[in-house]
Amino acid sequence: MMGAAAAQMAERVLCLPVVGWFLGCSSGGSPSQTALDDIPADYLNLYMQAAATCPGLSWTTLAAIGKVESDHGRSRLPGVVSGTNSAGAAGDMQFLAPTFAEVVARHPLPAGGANPPSRYNRQDAIYAAAFYLCDNHVATDLTGALWTYNHSDIYVAQVVTQATQYSSTSGFAADTAPSDAGYAAVLYAQGQIGLPYLWGGDGPAEGGWDCSGLTRAAYKAAGIDLPRTAQTQYEAGPVVPPGQPLQIGDLVYYGTATNIHHVAIYIGNGQMISAPGQDQLVHVAPYRWPGDDYFGATRPGK
Repeated sequence: MMGAAAAQMAERVLCLPVVGWFLGCSSGGSPSQTALDDIPADYLNLYMQAAATCPGLSWTTLAAIGKVESDHGRSRLPGVVSGTNSAGAAGDMQFLAPTFAEVVARHPLPAGGANPPSRYNRQDAIYAAAFYLCDNHVATDLTGALWTYNHSDIYVAQVVTQATQYSSTSGFAADTAPSDAGYAAVLYAQGQIGLPYLWGGDGPAEGGWDCSGLTRAAYKAAGIDLPRTAQTQYEAGPVVPPGQPLQIGDLVYYGTATNIHHVAIYIGNGQMISAPGQDQLVHVAPYRWPGDDYFGATRPGK
């Protein structure tokens, strides 16, 4: 864990009120204690500074990509510090060589990196990732930009969830981590992405999931028994008070008090994992959209 003196120094360096926006503190919030404990200080600075080059890009998104791709450069899997992985990707942010070259050609990287720019240089890789996400409209289409980065809905869910853990909405180094049960439920749900919707379905053995079958199984994997239907899951509560921020693992509902017709599991950053309906697959999607009939949320196990 980062010591008190180091944390105070990081706050002065990263989140001074006058320069906080430039360093990215206002885009993604201050770092949570989870972020301070997990992200090396030099990487945290780079994520914040690089995110500031793209209005609307949260530093937590860059940091989450760095975590998933290379554990912030600590992974010793092929392709992180040398060579490539089986797909040809390399470096801290796991760029393909042609993609990296295209980004660098469009966006000159700041001084201080390698000459010529290199996928293996952490500064070059992190800034290139910020530019690449910005080119793919991350500010207005987070999931679309992440899917372009890595064509996998499971990857999108992992990054969104990790980014939420890194952000503190309650002040510098505040603990905003989800409950163990909520996080375990999300991890289970991530593993079901891409499976088909099936009305009344309780999993792959039956050919797919319906919405409440998925949420019930996700929480069963976390050691919590829920009723079977969306209506009874909402009634089981406990209800998240209106206006209170959602947490990873909260269940979100649609309909009315007496007719809850859909439930999904919140994974952070405005996104959910949902078994949406006939002829569709379990996927990641925004939990709010124009014209929705969102009703509320519960936090099982609280």
